[in-house]
Amino acid sequence: MATPIVMPRLGDFMTEGVVGSWNKQSGDQVSQGESLTEIESEKLNYDLEATSSGILHIVANSGETIAVDSIIAYLLEEGEEPPAVPTEEAPLASPATSPGTAKESSPDQAPSKVTVKSTPGARKVAASLGIDISLVSPSGARITEADVRSYADESDPHGSDTNLPTGLPTPLESRPLDGMRRGIADHMRSSLSNTAQLSFFIDVDVTDAQRDRREASKESSSTITLAHLLMKACSEAIKRVPAVNSVLSDGVIHSFESVNMGFAVALDGGLIVPVIREIESKSLADIAVEMEDLATQARDGKLLPDQVVGGTFTISVLGVVDGFTPILNAGQSAILGVGRSVEKPVVRKSEIVIREMLTLSLTVDHQVIDGAVATTFLRRLQQSIEPVYYTHLRAHETLRYVGWTRWRGRK
Repeated sequence: MATPIVMPRLGDFMTEGVVGSWNKQSGDQVSQGESLTEIESEKLNYDLEATSSGILHIVANSGETIAVDSIIAYLLEEGEEPPAVPTEEAPLASPATSPGTAKESSPDQAPSKVTVKSTPGARKVAASLGIDISLVSPSGARITEADVRSYADESDPHGSDTNLPTGLPTPLESRPLDGMRRGIADHMRSSLSNTAQLSFFIDVDVTDAQRDRREASKESSSTITLAHLLMKACSEAIKRVPAVNSVLSDGVIHSFESVNMGFAVALDGGLIVPVIREIESKSLADIAVEMEDLATQARDGKLLPDQVVGGTFTISVLGVVDGFTPILNAGQSAILGVGRSVEKPVVRKSEIVIREMLTLSLTVDHQVIDGAVATTFLRRLQQSIEPVYYTHLRAHETLRYVGWTRWRGRK
């Protein structure tokens, strides 16, 4: 019996993926566990392995964008015929008609059309490019995404020049927004359109925290960074303000006791967010080891699907700017942005002193979290980092005095 191979779901909110180059051809014998192709999503590139042994029959071509759970191939038994794959049909222009050279038909003669099948990815690309798919000639039994893009290139050899605003110079390169970059773009647009995002900023004195983490590094086999300390501090602050550790799904707010903390890792083609599970139960040394391991796997393209899903809170470290407004991961209610730490003159006990200050930004979904809750979380976070503080909170460029607080000890 034919075993279907489907587009895997590699993330909580993944809806489609791109099929990479096939390592085998249709008709080849494959063994269970053998690598078949690489699946590219907005989060990661995943090495898809055969779930059983059999004869490979490819349904989706390399480069095609396929919906999650849709069939991309079959594994067949010896002598077995592949099942018919349901596809929509599109009228195909007569072979005598080439792009841009359609001939006028006589009044009493209707243009002849041949019915041809097309893939979902091909229809989606055609719609996005404004192409009548009936004018595209298939390279095989079906019109594929590659066929549509080839037709677009032939029709417009200069790429997307005709879509550029008037007056721009000739681009060095024109390439479609696809693969991981396209997935990230879709994810960001979806996040902004489905949430009410509001950001708050706070300056935190990390002078003592930097000293403490250097001392902790001496006692650990791993180097403790400020990012590790902030992740642990966030988990402690979440204990006191659990509302930020929540997910909004289908109109229902789900709050969690365990903190599954995602952290952004920059890649050549975009970024990815691995998840450290139950971070509140782990020491600084444990966090340092796991974070480094996940980051290495991310850069090597070896993360597994379950390592990038299930996050309830995210931290994004961009230590070259004073501050920024991170965009929420889909479903999550809060994300912390970490800027750079710099020495600044500050007032302490009526005296001007030089302290190492760090800008943090908290973006929340106002559908779930109100401003009072967000500022309370930032105060709790600050209490975990510095002994005595004065906070400047900024929401929409408005400065607000929050007050002085005595530090009651770190957890």
